[in-house]
Amino acid sequence: RFIAKPCAINLGIQDSGPHRAQPNAILEKVFTSITKSPDGKRLEGLSKQLDWDVRKIQRWFRHRRNQDKPTTLTKFCESMWRFTFYLSIFFYGIRFLWTAPWFWDTRQCWYNYPFQPLTSRLYYYYILELAFYWSLMFSQFTDIKRKDFLIMFVHHLATIGLITFSYMNNMVRVGTLVLCLHDASDFLLEAAKLANYAKYQRLCDAFFMLFGVVFIVTRLGIYPFWILNTTLFESWELIGPYPSWWLFNGLLITLQILHIIWSYLIIRTAYKALVRGKVSKDDRSDVESSSEEEDVTSNSTKGVFSTSSNGSNRINGHMVSGQWTEE
Repeated sequence: RFIAKPCAINLGIQDSGPHRAQPNAILEKVFTSITKSPDGKRLEGLSKQLDWDVRKIQRWFRHRRNQDKPTTLTKFCESMWRFTFYLSIFFYGIRFLWTAPWFWDTRQCWYNYPFQPLTSRLYYYYILELAFYWSLMFSQFTDIKRKDFLIMFVHHLATIGLITFSYMNNMVRVGTLVLCLHDASDFLLEAAKLANYAKYQRLCDAFFMLFGVVFIVTRLGIYPFWILNTTLFESWELIGPYPSWWLFNGLLITLQILHIIWSYLIIRTAYKALVRGKVSKDDRSDVESSSEEEDVTSNSTKGVFSTSSNGSNRINGHMVSGQWTEE
């Protein structure tokens, strides 16, 4: 309200919503009572009843679905909030872990386990991260539905489960490594969204490409060879398996599977960018993308994040747009 909104206004972002559908009682009744996406047969019937072209009716339903979406200003403010949080928590984590012995030697995560002290800095780091991911879990049901809704739901469940479970079992040392690693790319994604909403397309594409590189390096490189290595093999060697060991590693492997799925989406988007000369579209964009507003040929003029898409990150989120989003 006091920071993001003035920034958006100074960048020329208007508080105006999408094009509103032409008032029509018959179509409104169909939209609210029957279906928001009529099939071909129903479209033909409505065309005869209203003496409208089928394409005009399809456009009306697209406009009607889109008119309840948040404005670009609202999405900019939300992305700026997420960018601020991800950037702040990442640097807090790096600063804290830089002096932690287990950051440089992961075997330190398991020495004298579970009798390891919980410092105040560790406590606040965990509580802040847990609170944020709970907020993502709740907001996912009120935000615009995305194509990766189920993947993000599983991601949030796994993340909240890991944070809570590792805290209860005093696995906070390795937990901080997981949290910091996941925060390394998220603020770049939100920066790309901010650039897109402000219509700085080249900056948006650059941030997205940088996000893709950092995401793939951290999630497909560092995560399995650094994190999973210590939780699967070093912990087995130093403290041996125990009942909760299987659950803990099962959740970590679930995250790795999600990383692979999101990395595929990022690589596919990057490939399209190389073919077309620019990033064409976020592969996990809203179900109602702006490319549906007009002819299909307008796709080539869109950036990585359509300005009609929801600004929230579920890549952890994360991921490709939120990834992906997020989160």
